[in-house]
Amino acid sequence: MSDDIEARLAVAAEAVREHQMVTVRCAELRGRVNDVQEHVRFATGRHAIEADDVAKLEGLSLTRILAALRGSRDDALARERAEEQAAAYRVAEARERLRVVADELAAAKAKLASLRTAEADHAAVLAEKEQHLAAVGDPRAARLLELAERRGCLTAEAKELREAVAAAVRAADSLDQVALLLSKADDWSRYDTFFGGGAFSSSMKHERMDEAAAAAALADRHIAVLRNELADVRGMDLTLPELALADFTRFADVWFDNIFTDLAVRDRIKTAIANVERSTQRVSGLRRTLNQRLADATAALDGAERERRLLLAG
Repeated sequence: MSDDIEARLAVAAEAVREHQMVTVRCAELRGRVNDVQEHVRFATGRHAIEADDVAKLEGLSLTRILAALRGSRDDALARERAEEQAAAYRVAEARERLRVVADELAAAKAKLASLRTAEADHAAVLAEKEQHLAAVGDPRAARLLELAERRGCLTAEAKELREAVAAAVRAADSLDQVALLLSKADDWSRYDTFFGGGAFSSSMKHERMDEAAAAAALADRHIAVLRNELADVRGMDLTLPELALADFTRFADVWFDNIFTDLAVRDRIKTAIANVERSTQRVSGLRRTLNQRLADATAALDGAERERRLLLAG
């Protein structure tokens, strides 16, 4: 009877902790959904402006006439089209971010619903345990009760830490891939800028940049997962400026702003490389912290289990 109650108490304590963490996660995700929705609205507005600029140059308008008189209509139209395409890219990217965050929120809400009775279940098992201990009058009872609570909390903490460590590993691997592709883009950009380049080198440069953009989108998602997992870990710092996603994975801003100047492209690639390096260092630091905390939690859980077995064997 006692072992059964202790086992159910440990499970109930774990469920209560998970309920608390998922509640916090839902609140954080709601805030992120609001932020990304605002970004989508802004990007959509910018795209509309850029599309209007293209239409003015393509149609019969004062803008087109003036550009033609200056002999620069083709250049101006090419620039406006590139800026319109960049704006469209930003809109698509923002909408994808919104979809990912909305899916995460829906999953968190579903998990929270599945844990809706956690507090009541925990209270019921505690009451049952108290009645049992009072009935048998066992002097070990109070300490066994404390250990059951502690084991439940430590089990939940270790699970959360393992999930956060796995997310950090995926984020680190993704950032390494972005860094590799940016390095290749930088090599081609240097050749294109300082050694004459040509159609082939320019094509290779932009191909590597496209690959880096795709890799960055994946890193973006992995870091979003890492932030969510960190929200479940007690005492972790959630203010992570180095992991502010818009700061280093918005590659549309890195090289769409001025694609007509090789030096400008190279400067933006260098900036992106530096930002990814800072983010990689931050994730590496988080991994060390998480691994140490996981080792501590595992050791504490082992200690609690050893004490429980000693008490039950006495």
